[in-house]
Amino acid sequence: MTFTQELAPPQDILEPEIPENVIFPSGDLYSDEPPVETELHLRQIILLLNCLEWLWRDRNDFYAAGNLTIYYSRNQKKSEDCRGPDFFVVLGTSRKTRKSWVIWEEEGKYPNVIVEILSPKTVKTDKNFKKRLYQNTFRTPDYFWFDPYTLEFAGFCLVSGEYQPMAKNEQGQLWSQQLGLYLGIYNKQLRFFTSEGQLVPTPEEVAELEHQEKKLALQQVASERQEKKLALQQVASERQEKELALQQVVSERQEKELALQKNERLAAKLRELNIDPDPI
Repeated sequence: MTFTQELAPPQDILEPEIPENVIFPSGDLYSDEPPVETELHLRQIILLLNCLEWLWRDRNDFYAAGNLTIYYSRNQKKSEDCRGPDFFVVLGTSRKTRKSWVIWEEEGKYPNVIVEILSPKTVKTDKNFKKRLYQNTFRTPDYFWFDPYTLEFAGFCLVSGEYQPMAKNEQGQLWSQQLGLYLGIYNKQLRFFTSEGQLVPTPEEVAELEHQEKKLALQQVASERQEKKLALQQVASERQEKELALQQVVSERQEKELALQKNERLAAKLRELNIDPDPI
């Protein structure tokens, strides 16, 4: 089998020949996805999007989106030839806003990574039809699904044209070769982790961490200032004690001098009276 034959989609999903009189739909197509099932689904999609965009904030060579229609056939049939993954990432493309992802307007690029958020309504489609579609037509290298209620989590990588289950590491995380990141469950949510196992934060978590670090730094400054103040008070107290001690010494010396002067005056008076001040 040639390389070209290997990449060709199976015969059961090949697009039918397009008659010459067919007018290709415009590439300016709006997304046509239904609302997400629950608040947890919405929060999970936003979480993945925010984390990845923050982590790759200096990159302009990718596109990430959630609940956005992917149009993948020029012979467009609204109900058959478009799908809206809950979350997907396309690499090697421009980072800009789009109304939808139109394959024939994007140099034929399909998502490199897809994540579906399972629900009772979509679980069979996500695990069967969509899995085959992403494997055979999209040829998406990494496919994951996650249930925000049961916390079911699985991933598949494309090997020789077929999805093979990914093996979890000791932390229960799955490695995405495409993203260079782990995906794993943290606080009952699907999150990204670096190759070193560090949680990829949200912008809000980064801001909170910076706030806490500043707060701790201010507390440290205040503590050091208080310590310096106490040290100065200690030095002042010791100085005051020394001064009091010196004053005590001076006072005792003065008392001795006064006593001596008193004795000298008494002795002088006794001499004036011809009285021996020190009789034997």
